[in-house]
Amino acid sequence: MKKILLKRWLAPLICSALFAGTATAATSWDMPTPYGDGVHHTQNVRQFAEDVKSATNGELVITVHSGASLFKHPEIHRAVRSGQVNIGEMLMALLGNQDPLFKVDNIPFLASDFASAKKLWQVSRPHVEKSLAKDGLMLLYAIPWPPQGFYTKSAVASVEDFAGMKMRAYSPTTSRLAVLLKASPTTVQTPEIPQAFSTGIIDAMVTSPTTGVSSQAWDFVGHYTDTQAWIPKNMVFVNTRAFKRLPAAVQDALLAAAAKAEARGWEIAESETVEKTATLKAQGMQVSSPADRFKSELREIGGIMSDEWAQEAGATGAEILKAMQ
Repeated sequence: MKKILLKRWLAPLICSALFAGTATAATSWDMPTPYGDGVHHTQNVRQFAEDVKSATNGELVITVHSGASLFKHPEIHRAVRSGQVNIGEMLMALLGNQDPLFKVDNIPFLASDFASAKKLWQVSRPHVEKSLAKDGLMLLYAIPWPPQGFYTKSAVASVEDFAGMKMRAYSPTTSRLAVLLKASPTTVQTPEIPQAFSTGIIDAMVTSPTTGVSSQAWDFVGHYTDTQAWIPKNMVFVNTRAFKRLPAAVQDALLAAAAKAEARGWEIAESETVEKTATLKAQGMQVSSPADRFKSELREIGGIMSDEWAQEAGATGAEILKAMQ
């Protein structure tokens, strides 16, 4: 009788211990992202997190913190590198001051359509992975934005029209572009765009149709010149130590979900280009192709920036440019 009572008394404790063991087996990661929930990058990240949770049967749960709510955009790289969080997403070009390699997809007209952008990513990805590895980081995937164009209050037909403008810059390369356009570069992150326009901090920007729609650019400017100058990318990366602490099966599931997210993201970006450009038109913006003179001037600027980047990036830059030729 005593043995039966003892078993009854121990049973709840044993079950609690087993449940606690199961609960602690799950790994939770916080993931900061810089963009709002309406942006296709964030939507893709959320699907990626769901895919990881499903594929690992809840052994790895990634909580997405969108809109720079956990860390501001420029802080995300350091946060993952230092282990404050284990995974993050950011614009690749934002690391251009750390390593010029990361500027590669911001060079005007080096890759201005999705076919050439994919080729550029294929030839530059091994170098990106190597650079991230120096900081104890591991690349999971990268997906593009739609091609970049200019948002201005009045129509622009040449570089001269940008003289004196206060132009938004979101990376070292866009700052250099603004200077070559004789405009004043001002660093403004995506969530701050509406306030920057409304307070007069900026009066022009170069960005994608996606960002134009998410920031409701039609409230501040009336013209979008669809130059399709370059196709920048966001990348998702993890802290390498955190990745290695995962069980092998969970690592495999994470990498498989990342490959799936990259393929899905490239497809979404192409459809986004058409859809969001149409939205700009529907909201009353004047959407136009660049005038021949402006296009020629932009290609000259692209040549200058390409030469500057090649010198800065050294042998790696030369290898990438040769592959693109």
